Amino acid sequence: MTRSQTPLRALVLCPGRGSYQRDSLGSLAGIESPALDVLDGWRLARGQPTVRELDAAERFSARLHIAGEQASLLTAGISLADLDQLDPDRIEVVAVCGNSMGWYTALGYAGALSLPDMACLVDTMGGYQAPDRLGVVGGQLVYPLTDETWHVDPALREAVDAAVATIPDLYWSIRLGGQAVLGGTEEALRAARERLPPRVMGDREFPLRLPLHSAFHTPLMRPTADRAAEDLAELGWQAPRLPLVDGFGRVWRPRWADPAGLRDYTLGPQVTETFDFTTMLATALGDYGPDVVILPGPGSNLGGAIAQVMIARRWKGLRDRDDFLARQASDRPVLISLRRPEQRGLACRDAARSTP
Repeated sequence: MTRSQTPLRALVLCPGRGSYQRDSLGSLAGIESPALDVLDGWRLARGQPTVRELDAAERFSARLHIAGEQASLLTAGISLADLDQLDPDRIEVVAVCGNSMGWYTALGYAGALSLPDMACLVDTMGGYQAPDRLGVVGGQLVYPLTDETWHVDPALREAVDAAVATIPDLYWSIRLGGQAVLGGTEEALRAARERLPPRVMGDREFPLRLPLHSAFHTPLMRPTADRAAEDLAELGWQAPRLPLVDGFGRVWRPRWADPAGLRDYTLGPQVTETFDFTTMLATALGDYGPDVVILPGPGSNLGGAIAQVMIARRWKGLRDRDDFLARQASDRPVLISLRRPEQRGLACRDAARSTP
């Protein structure tokens, strides 16, 4: 794109905590980011390792890079650092949303919370999972619902619905495009793994347990939500400067959004009720008609779920996986993942840098 062209209208979709993986180490090398400076200052003032320090670790470890008390702000920090690199001559952000914990990042990026308050929210919610606090509550597992064309198989979805309906303490946690994320107690998750038909995709076997993840977005998290409402009562909520779309598919608009409503949703239903990523993204695509969806880091593993929602809606004429991949290989992809160097160059000022 030349400087004289109209900027692409973009929907920003912030990823959740599980997106930081082994190959994400070093994501921040060479990046300058005012937002990250704020988050690192927050951590330093509390004697905690900074986002930059976590990302620059010599080796990947579960304690540093997966456990919620470290991984949560690490994920948010990399997302915000990537978004700081967007070139306003090429990208006009028209709306913001986020998957699961990515909702907290979206609140900070859209201005519903100041960055220090967003850091407090992220660190507090992630910190509850530390062994000396509330600990990990239950867990989550992932189960794919699509065939090889990325269309949802009704029989697989029915199998998941039947499992949720009949296994005590098993819940839909996230409706993630063509994937089911289920949350529940240890006993419920064991029963689900025995009940659901085994599937192999690539080198992974499903149902797949997510390590060190609590059963977020289920009723099991009610004590966590109650604790958060008390601990985070002083956060300074305000109407966002950019439209926000939440996990119910509800839009929070600049100037008109009720700050108390944003607080009550974020510290209540967002924690204890199903997060409907599918409806969230479908609403954002329909209401704001972006040219492109931008996925900041870390990683790019949310791309498949985004594509599956686009395909289900026939967005921009996409009918199946092959259509999506062909469009991604063109000079006008529908999804720009900022952790893919060839796509980062379409949106960022630092396009020349090599990203993990």
